[in-house]
Amino acid sequence: MLATLEIRDMLIIDRLELGFRPGLNVLTGETGAGKSILLDCLGFVLGWRGRADLVRAGTARGEVVAVFEPGPDHPARAVLAEAGLPDEDELILRRVNAQDGRKTAWVNDRRVSGEVLRRLSATLVELHGQHDDRGLLDPRGHRDMLDIFGGLETQRGTVRAAWRARAAAQKALDEAESALAAMRAEEDFLRHSVAELDTLDPQPGEDAALDTRRRLMQGAERIREDIARAAQAIGLDGAEGAAGDALRWLEGVAEKAEGRLDGALAALSRALVELDEAGRETQAALEALDFDPLDLEHCEERLFAIRGLARKHDVLPDDLATFADSLRARLAALDAGDSDLAARREARDAAATAYDREAERLTAARREAAARLDAAVMHELAPLRMERAIFTTGITAADPGPSGHDAVSFTVATNPGAPAGPLSRIASGGELSRFLLALKLCLSAPETGLTMIFDEIDRGVGGATADAVGRRLARLATEGQVLVVTHSPQVAARGAHHWRVEKRVENDMTLSTVRALAGTERVDEIARMLSGERITQEARAAAEALMTG
Repeated sequence: MLATLEIRDMLIIDRLELGFRPGLNVLTGETGAGKSILLDCLGFVLGWRGRADLVRAGTARGEVVAVFEPGPDHPARAVLAEAGLPDEDELILRRVNAQDGRKTAWVNDRRVSGEVLRRLSATLVELHGQHDDRGLLDPRGHRDMLDIFGGLETQRGTVRAAWRARAAAQKALDEAESALAAMRAEEDFLRHSVAELDTLDPQPGEDAALDTRRRLMQGAERIREDIARAAQAIGLDGAEGAAGDALRWLEGVAEKAEGRLDGALAALSRALVELDEAGRETQAALEALDFDPLDLEHCEERLFAIRGLARKHDVLPDDLATFADSLRARLAALDAGDSDLAARREARDAAATAYDREAERLTAARREAAARLDAAVMHELAPLRMERAIFTTGITAADPGPSGHDAVSFTVATNPGAPAGPLSRIASGGELSRFLLALKLCLSAPETGLTMIFDEIDRGVGGATADAVGRRLARLATEGQVLVVTHSPQVAARGAHHWRVEKRVENDMTLSTVRALAGTERVDEIARMLSGERITQEARAAAEALMTG
């Protein structure tokens, strides 16, 4: 609900603060008093596109503040959350227009773009009138309006889920076809590479083992000769033999040395043991270094083959086995590709059939809802002196989408036999306003929390028709908030709250102001609307009769 509207230095308004209430709020006043200026200012703070020259002459800037009181689940709160704006009990919109044309906007004291402002305004206010191009006159919203009227949200959800399933199945098929086409383009490469890898059969860690063995064989010839000399020097013809001779000589004279050779004999015994161990290890090394030159050739060939394949496929040698597995998997997928594509096409076709089935059901439900909406609108048009008009909700085929495959548009023929067409092109200003009121009465959903504004909806009508307009506006405002700018006493009489817009001249400057009316002042204003500037007792009595009737 719009709670407060504050305007400073805009057009012919210097200072103005209005407090609106739930129900039907009417604004009256003489032509040119500034009623439309109030709507211009409200549209400005809501970010609507409108006239550019809004700043009052002689001032540096104009400012408008609108305070809304959205409910806990109001759609505006989702917009605030998405934009990262503070979410408080009150929603305060403030916009400033500088004399040079620059505009700056704030929401709850946080600066915002015009786009955020417009997204918020779409959840807060609906303007209905001959210049309404965002609401009921916009064909892009007609399908949603019909679905809400028909209570088709659940069916739309089913269609949306079927559309997502169809899209997912089509995407899976497209990806499989693309992957298969890519694999077929490299089929020769895959088969050759897999055969090459299968023949070589490289194992993890084999590269390092082959490299170590190769280096060992390459160095064997250089070190084997020295090891052989060392083995000879250690053996019986060398150190071990000399040490054995020395041990025998010392043992032969040990008894005569009276113990002086015991330490030497023990040391020689130990040395012989160590020399024997050294000889055996040296001999073992010689045997290990004894290799067939063909082994080196085979080792190098395999090592170079592994490294060559690794470079060819741009992987590490130890990753060749894993890489081979991946190629085999791709080759298996290629071999199984046709059967996989057939299964995916079958899944896609099944999803498409399910979508078409649910979309057809939604179309049938829309046609039934359209018939009910047409009847409801025609019922509302009769008291509005448009009983000869024909309203039709047209449903035509459209490209499939998440909301089905229907295009919906509201059309009207103002007279029997006349061609039907869009509301905005066929109906005149007054007729259009009454069409919009009838539509809104049928489509209204008070729980949305929208403030509805009707700009001179009673244009061109009077008497019983104007009274019917007023009664319907009051009915529309029962569970919400409606603002109406009106010249009709019959409409003004139905208001729950009444404001009069007036002009005054101060210091040769024309200014507009607004006064809340109640009691006798309200009776006098409606009497003025009935009889003109000279208010008679008869006019007052007629005004009272309108207000109580």
